Amino acid sequence: MEFLSDYGLFLAKSITIIITVGIIVAIIAAASSRGKAGEKGHIEVTNLNEKYDQMRDSLKDVVVDPEVLKLQHKEDKKKQKEEKKAAKKAGKDSSDTEHKSRTYVLNFDGDIKASATESLREEISAVLMLATDKDEVVLRLESGGGMVHSYGLASSQLARIKSQGIPLTVCVDKVAASGGYMMACVADKILAAPFAILGSIGVVAQLPNFHRLLKKNAIDFELLTAGEHKRTLTMFGENTDKDREKFIEDLEDTHDLFKGFVSEHREQVDISDVANGDVWFGKRALDKKLIDELKTSDEYLMSKLEASDIYEIEFAHKKSLPEKLGIAAEGAADRLLLSWLSRMQNSRFFS
Repeated sequence: MEFLSDYGLFLAKSITIIITVGIIVAIIAAASSRGKAGEKGHIEVTNLNEKYDQMRDSLKDVVVDPEVLKLQHKEDKKKQKEEKKAAKKAGKDSSDTEHKSRTYVLNFDGDIKASATESLREEISAVLMLATDKDEVVLRLESGGGMVHSYGLASSQLARIKSQGIPLTVCVDKVAASGGYMMACVADKILAAPFAILGSIGVVAQLPNFHRLLKKNAIDFELLTAGEHKRTLTMFGENTDKDREKFIEDLEDTHDLFKGFVSEHREQVDISDVANGDVWFGKRALDKKLIDELKTSDEYLMSKLEASDIYEIEFAHKKSLPEKLGIAAEGAADRLLLSWLSRMQNSRFFS
């Protein structure tokens, strides 16, 4: 009976808190959405120089001897004062000094539909409003490819950077294959980890056919089209050799376009040698000139810390009300469950 009583109390509290949280979140969401009906999200910016400095300082506080650390702080302050004096002597105020070059870091984690393109286009639009040809855009790219038209659009978004005369570097730590490599080859420079996978310059399509199964069960299937090539291969109708020939012809045409795209952006590549659908690890890809250098994205960005201000740009999508309610309810439920389990551990039921 004690267990049932505790469980009933837990259930009542759960329902009450979930309803309360839902009401609060709904009120907040309604207030924040006033006048922002068309807003899809916002740009978030992280200063990676500061992030790495904080990491370094946290480690130094533990590892370095306190007296040595104190002396280093004094040296840093002295150096800053000297730099300010030098700037004043040159007749420049600190606010008038030219800023260091900026590096804008974007991330693309591609699925079969290249869904991240929507965020990428917003991030690129934001960067292009400020970046100059003295700056650089670094894209950390991970994708095994997907739909031709989706990755074609993603590649076109990257081309916007090139058309503004802004240097573009693509870093591949794991994989940039097929449509992923279509995006990568737009860059001025491609860097890859030694065992990253690159290539797969080919086109593939597959679909099942249930015609014989339908025929065996006396089920008719009719497909009506206007236009000889409106539909070639189908899943339920009877496919003919003519249909297959047309389908293969379309695949070959897409492959030719893909090869031409790669050749246009990477003239140093022997396209006849790499456009067979094969993939290569980073070291082999370097031999094939599919990439320019073996280096991870972390190594590349850290090498630019002294000479450049590095900013990571991310487009954060606005969460819908159901998503907000779900997250809030999930958090409340987790806290309640942990509280209830903690109480039950001391009861006879768990003893």
